[in-house]
Formats: sequence, structure tokens, C-alpha cells
Amino acid sequence: MKEYNFKEIEKKWQKDWEEKNLFKTENKVEGKENYYVLEMLPYPSGNLHMGHVRNYTIGDVIARYKKMKGFNILHPIGWDSFGLPAENAAIQNGAHPEKWTASNIATMKNQLKKLGLSYDWDREIASYRDDYYKWNQWIFKKMYEKGLVYKKKSLVNWCPDCQTVLANEQVEDGKCWRHSKTDVVQKELEQWFFKITDYADELLEGHKELKGGWPDKVLTMQKNWIGKSFGTEVKFKLENSDIEIPVFTTRADTLYGVTYCVLAPEHPLVNELILKDNPSIKTEVENMMNQDMITRTAEGKEKNGVFTGKYVINPINNEKVPLWIGDYVLMNYGTGAVMAVPAHDERDFMFAKKYNLPIKVVITPIDKKTKEKIDLKAEEMENAFIDKGVLINSGEFNDLDNKIAITKIAEYLETNNFGERTIKYRLKDWGISRQRYWGTPIPVLYCEKCGEVLEKDENLPVKLPEDVKFTGNGNPVETSETFKNAICPVCGGKAKRETDTMDTFVDSSWYFLRYTDPKNENLPFEKEIANGWSPVDQYIGGIEHAVMHLLYARFFHKVLRDLGLLSTNEPFKRLLTQGMVLGPSYYSKNENRYLYPKEVELKGEKAYSKETGEELIVKVEKMSKSKNNGVDPLHIINEYGSDTARLFSMFAAPPEKELEWNENGLAGANRFLSRIWKLVIENKKHFNTKEINYSNISKVDKKVLRKLHQTIKKVTESIEDNYHFNTAIAAIMELLNDIQDYSVNVINKEESSESKKIFTELLLKTVLLLSPFAPHITQELWKEIGKITYLFEENWPEYIEKLTEEDEMNIAVQVNGKLRGTILVEKANINNKELIEKMALEVENVKKYTEDKNIIKIIVIPGKIVNIVVK
Repeated sequence: MKEYNFKEIEKKWQKDWEEKNLFKTENKVEGKENYYVLEMLPYPSGNLHMGHVRNYTIGDVIARYKKMKGFNILHPIGWDSFGLPAENAAIQNGAHPEKWTASNIATMKNQLKKLGLSYDWDREIASYRDDYYKWNQWIFKKMYEKGLVYKKKSLVNWCPDCQTVLANEQVEDGKCWRHSKTDVVQKELEQWFFKITDYADELLEGHKELKGGWPDKVLTMQKNWIGKSFGTEVKFKLENSDIEIPVFTTRADTLYGVTYCVLAPEHPLVNELILKDNPSIKTEVENMMNQDMITRTAEGKEKNGVFTGKYVINPINNEKVPLWIGDYVLMNYGTGAVMAVPAHDERDFMFAKKYNLPIKVVITPIDKKTKEKIDLKAEEMENAFIDKGVLINSGEFNDLDNKIAITKIAEYLETNNFGERTIKYRLKDWGISRQRYWGTPIPVLYCEKCGEVLEKDENLPVKLPEDVKFTGNGNPVETSETFKNAICPVCGGKAKRETDTMDTFVDSSWYFLRYTDPKNENLPFEKEIANGWSPVDQYIGGIEHAVMHLLYARFFHKVLRDLGLLSTNEPFKRLLTQGMVLGPSYYSKNENRYLYPKEVELKGEKAYSKETGEELIVKVEKMSKSKNNGVDPLHIINEYGSDTARLFSMFAAPPEKELEWNENGLAGANRFLSRIWKLVIENKKHFNTKEINYSNISKVDKKVLRKLHQTIKKVTESIEDNYHFNTAIAAIMELLNDIQDYSVNVINKEESSESKKIFTELLLKTVLLLSPFAPHITQELWKEIGKITYLFEENWPEYIEKLTEEDEMNIAVQVNGKLRGTILVEKANINNKELIEKMALEVENVKKYTEDKNIIKIIVIPGKIVNIVVK
């Protein structure tokens, strides 16, 4: 028998597919509907990890399945190839980022091809190439002209280690998202911004279009990040002054309970007035400012503040309250000032307790039974009261339901010019300036005569300079005199180029549209072509991008639409956020490090250091280099084959769930493929591809045919219904068991030509069902069967509903109302009461309760129950 040599088979078909360019996509195919499946743009780190294998296999299974379902498929790939890692490598190794990046792309491209992925490599893009980033610059210009780009001085998150600015979304627990060794600090810089806030409402409203296609969790994360709040801006006056401090609140009902106000340390008044009058608090204020924005507002973190020595006047009751500066107030949310109501806000309550500030109750709960007010005493409160209630200590608004009071007090403030109702957003404009080399140059110049000007379209791309020095200090672009010194495109005089480059999230905010028309030299993409593929039908990637890439891409898509380049509103119709790949990690307390698996000895559920015998801390965690628990995909491919790696990664868990890597499961997947190989190769001699005569088949034939059609239905529905590939593969495995039994008990014992036709049908359809998951072995088996076509060009198997239905029914048999057994009745005899009564009385357990007894009557409810009444 021909052996299953996966190395030879996979290499053979990968070469064949590539040489014939079989996955090349035409933008239009007559009679076929376009379907665009896409995995998130990968960063070329140089090495695949198991997360890549899982992510790209999901996309490939969908692409192959949809192609077999008759769609014209677009399934492209490219490289998110700008960014800090390449620049850091240049600094550390003396290699230019371009060479480092190109080398990594070549390596990863070769690795991806080993997985047999059905990519149209003709559409490959790389964001570091100037034929791509030229269009970043072109889009920047169009947005600038539309008033969506501006420059201003701003406090930014600064990573001292990376020497660059980070967006709020790129700060995690006070650290840079790229690493966790250096605290992010605040720094004031001139920055370029995209006005994403102009689209805040539409980004929220667009969630309605995405409902059902995107995970609710992602939509909720975006909604919370955009943070639309309806509230009131109240004017607090600085005591003995005409200076007004606007304060935004969503809780106007608590206005009578204000006992102090707090300014953000960045508030203009802090520098302009307060620190001049009270310089002794300058150090404390600077310490607050140097914390990153995310950490300052983190839930559970102790809040810090300092009294300014000044007071403000509450406009609703003319009370004088102290003015503080606090780290938990941000300048980029609301107005940079808050009114503190410690009795009814948990954060204010903790701050008041810490600094011994007054607490005044203005909302009290109502006893549900007596309907009387419950007397809350501030001195006895252990937490803020934040539930519903009625107002007290609130003048003319006393006894109002607090929800009604929000509107009533807001109206009062507006009538008396003490404030006005307004809407605020947590979302702030997107700062895109980065002080680094490896990114898209911003196409702006500063002319001595003309001021700030844009580069002309015909001069794009503004290319990155080659004569730069990677010292590790500052922005390398600043070291290039040839780049900095330029000619003004307006007057021809001397000008200086902008040396900041764009945030790399710009690259990934529209790349999916470039794939539709990647060779276009006149536009980023042709509108008609992009409309033919937009929005992406199925997008696949990690949930960690919910409020970065996915929000930015939605913003860009809407801007490009408004620029007349598109007709669609959203970039991605359906989103699948795949779960992480997990593996066991082994931590040594004594050595303060994670051990490699080869250094570990396993004894049952416990693990020990082979060298020292120390019992290790074992955890199942996300695979990462830092925890030495990663699995090299190339090792898996070399050991078991890419079909096995693909099959296991789809079978071990639903795609949206975490996948725990298991070597035994991998071996099991390999055994399954070997079984189907053996079954086909050993039984080729029995194949009969003639049409089945369904009127001339046995009961056993019917049963196995029913299993086939049930499996086709199950696999199809599992893929269509949220891509439950694990249940689809499980169904194919069950079918294979039945086919093997059929092979042993029927095919190898009988000469029935109908049975051999059915057996052939079973194996042909099983190979087709399995082909999206394991494309190499199935293509080889297809050839062995005698087929000359490519599987992905075949039609997906169709099931016949009638053949999925069971032709026998289980009917319960009762004696005097108690279940005593069951009978299996063919559907053709379901109304044959005489036969059913006879079968019921012959059940062994029923005989025990009817023998020697007088049968009064037998009640038969067809298809449901038989009840024998005895006396």
C-alpha cells in the first residue's frame, strides 16, 4: 500500500498551486458573487507562532469553503511592516530597518506557504514600500484639506525607552504596549491629530449596522471607549474673581452636595494662576502630570491631590467650596474640572475620606415597605450612596425623584445662566505624530515665507531618507540634513520638512481597500473595484484591537467614503475574534525565571526542575517567548505535517475560544488523517462511480447513506453558523467510523454493486468535506481516486433532506401509565396499530407486567406512545 508521506504530498501540492497561480482572483467573475475573507495584517517579526497558524487557518478554511460554495473569493495577504521593532533592531544590530524587514518578510512568507494557505500573492502589499505609503501621504493631504487634520501642543504619553509618543490605546497598565519595563510619562509636544471626534456619533450609530455580524463584546468596548455622555456644564466662579471654571457633570441632581471641586493638573488655570500664587505645590502637581492617563483613572488606584488654597462658588446655593488639584481628573475628558460629591460618587468618597473633606448627603433612599425616607448619616457612611432615591438638602428641589431632578436642575441652571446642557465624549482626537524613523513621513513643510504647506501630489511619495544615524537617542530623521532641508512647493524658497512620521495604525486603517486594487498608480484604489469587494465579508483577528485598529479602520473608511472614494459605510461586515493559543508555563521561584520544557520533568500533574528537583509553578497561559511556553509551528509541520497542524487547531476548540495546545491532540489528528488515507488507498479496487439505484439498496446501505447526508448537513450548518469547525470535524470523524464499519461488514463481504457505489460516494464526499481543513492529503486522495480537478474548484456537497431523516422511530411502551420499554417502528408502519400492539406486547420487560393479567385495552398514539391497561 502506498504510504502517507505528508512531507512529499504537501511539498508537491504547494508547488503545484504556486506554479499555476491557482488562487489568483479576478475582480469580477460572471455569474459569481464576490466574497472577501481577510485575516488582520500581520507584522513581519520573522517567525510564525501558533496564534498565526490558528488565525490564518480559520481564514483559509472559510475561503476554501466559500469557493466551493460558488463564490468568487478574495483572500489576500500583506505586511504591517513599519514600526518600532524594526527600528530597535537597526539600533541594536546596525542593520537598516528595510533590510531587517525585507528579510523577515521573506522568512515568514516561506513559512506561510508551508501551511498551504490559499492566498492571492499577486495582491501582496507591504506598508514599508513607498508605493504603499505614498497613499498614506495622499490620504493625509485630502484629510488636511477637508479640515480633519490639525497640529497643536499637547500633553502626550511618552515612552522614554522607545523615545516616541503613544496613543492612549497603546498604554497598558501605565506601560508601553510594546513592552512592560518602562513607565510611560507625560510630555508636552507639538503633535499632528486626526479629528476622529468629528465621527464620534457616526461611529456609535454604525454599531446598528454591525449588530449580529460583530461580537457584542467588541461593540460594547468601542461604545465605552467613545464614551458619549449627556450632561450639564456648570459655571463655578473662582472666589473674588470673574474667572469662571466650567465643570461637566452627568449628575446635576447632586449639585447641592458639592463639597469641593478638583482641577486636572494640566488645567490652564494651574499654570496661569494657581502655581504663581502657591508655588509650594509645584512638585506635587508635576508628579501627578508625569503619571500616564490610563493609570491615573484606573479603578481601585488610590487617588492623590493637593489643595490649591483657593475656593470656588457653587452657583446653585452660593456655597464656597475648596478647589483642589487631583490626579484622577483628566484635561482630555469633559472640561478638565469636576465637582466632587463624595456622598454620591465612590471616587469622590474615597478622596474625601483620605483628605478629611466634608460629605453632604443630598439623595436618600426610600423604604420599599413604608415608602418613607431612610435617614442617611454622612458620618456613618462606609461607601457612597449611588442608587435611586429622592432629593434632600436641595432647596426647592427636595422630595423630587433624583432622575427627574437631573432635568429640573439642568433647566434651572440654563434659565439663570449658571450652565447649559451638553454632550461630551471620552474619545479624543487621534494623535498620529511619532518621533521615529520607520514610519510614513508626514508630507508637510515649513516655509519661511508661506508657513505650513503640504507637499504637491506630483512630489509624492516623500521618501524616507537613507542618510540617517540610528543612535538610540531621539528621532533618527532629525540626523538627515538632506531630508530636513527642502524646497517650498509653493514659492520655491527654503523650507524645513516635518520630521515626525505617522503612527503605524494609519497603515492598517485602509490596507484592506488597497488589496482590491494593489497595482493602481493613480489612486489608492478605484472606487468601482473597491465597491465590488467592500465591506470585507469576513474579518478575522484578535479582540485586543477592538479600540485601536478596528475603531481607526472604521473612522478611515467613513472618511474615504466622504472623500468620494467609496460608497459603503463600514469596512467589515462580519468580525470573528479568535481566542488565544495557550500552553503550560513552568516557573522557578529559586531561579526567578520560566524554564524551557526540556528542563522540566513531569510527574502526574506536577512539574519539577530536572537540574535542581525544585517543584515548579505550573500555569496554562498565552504562548509567549518570555514564558518559554511557545510551540514552534515549523517543528509541528516538520513532525506531523501542516494538514495535521491545521486540523488540530480547528478541532481543539471553537475559533472564538482559547485553545490549549496539546501534543496528544496533535497526534490524534495525525492518526485520523492516516486512517482516512488508509481507507481510501486500500479500497480503491472497490470503487464504482456509477449512479446509485436507491430502490435497490439494503437496510444497512440506507443507514450509512443517512449518516452521510446527516454529516453533510451538520458540517455545512456548523461552518455557516459562526464557524464551529470543531463540531464539523467531529461529525466527519464520526462518519469515518461508520464508513470503516461499512467497509469491514459490507464491502469486504458482499459483491453488491449498489453497496460499492454507495461506498464510493461515501469516500468522495468525505474527502470533499475534509478538504478545507486538510487541503494537501485530500487533494492527493482525490487524485488517487482518479479525479483530475482541484478540490477547491469542486462544488460543496449537498445533502438531501429526505435522506437525513430517520426511517425508524422509537415509541415508548407503558403499562398502566408507567414506562416499561420501547419499540423501534419503521415510519412506513407508524399507523399500523395491529403491528405496533403486537411489537409492544413482545417487549421482554412489558411481558413481566402483562403476563397472567387481564388486558383491558391498548391505547396507541401513532409515533408517540403505547399504553397497555391491565387489571
